[in-house]
Amino acid sequence: MKILKLEPNEAPVEVEIEGSLASMQSVVGGRIQAVFPFPEEIALICNEEGKLMGLPYNRVLRNEETDEAYDIICGTCFLCGAPADCDNFTDLTPEQLQKYMEYYRQPERFLKIGSHIIVIKE
Repeated sequence: MKILKLEPNEAPVEVEIEGSLASMQSVVGGRIQAVFPFPEEIALICNEEGKLMGLPYNRVLRNEETDEAYDIICGTCFLCGAPADCDNFTDLTPEQLQKYMEYYRQPERFLKIGSHIIVIKE
């Protein structure tokens, strides 16, 4: 399965994995959680307990209409296809790989001041 792997403080990388639950858990370092932050049939797969485990901040999820941040993904995550008519995750298309490689090309840094988190794109 062709995915786009996102690691904290790193540029995105196209990777091919087996597509099994074990291979997905290996990428994120634990139990997986699927998040659907985009209108396309794409899933962002992350570690279900990333925040509880204190994994490093990785990428911000933003409201597509307002560009306002509403959540932060912690730890390594990846994007894959998530067709509505299929029970399994799938490859990203070449167009999706290119689009999200560009979207996530700049790693984000985070500055915590009191209860506020400031996001800095490199």
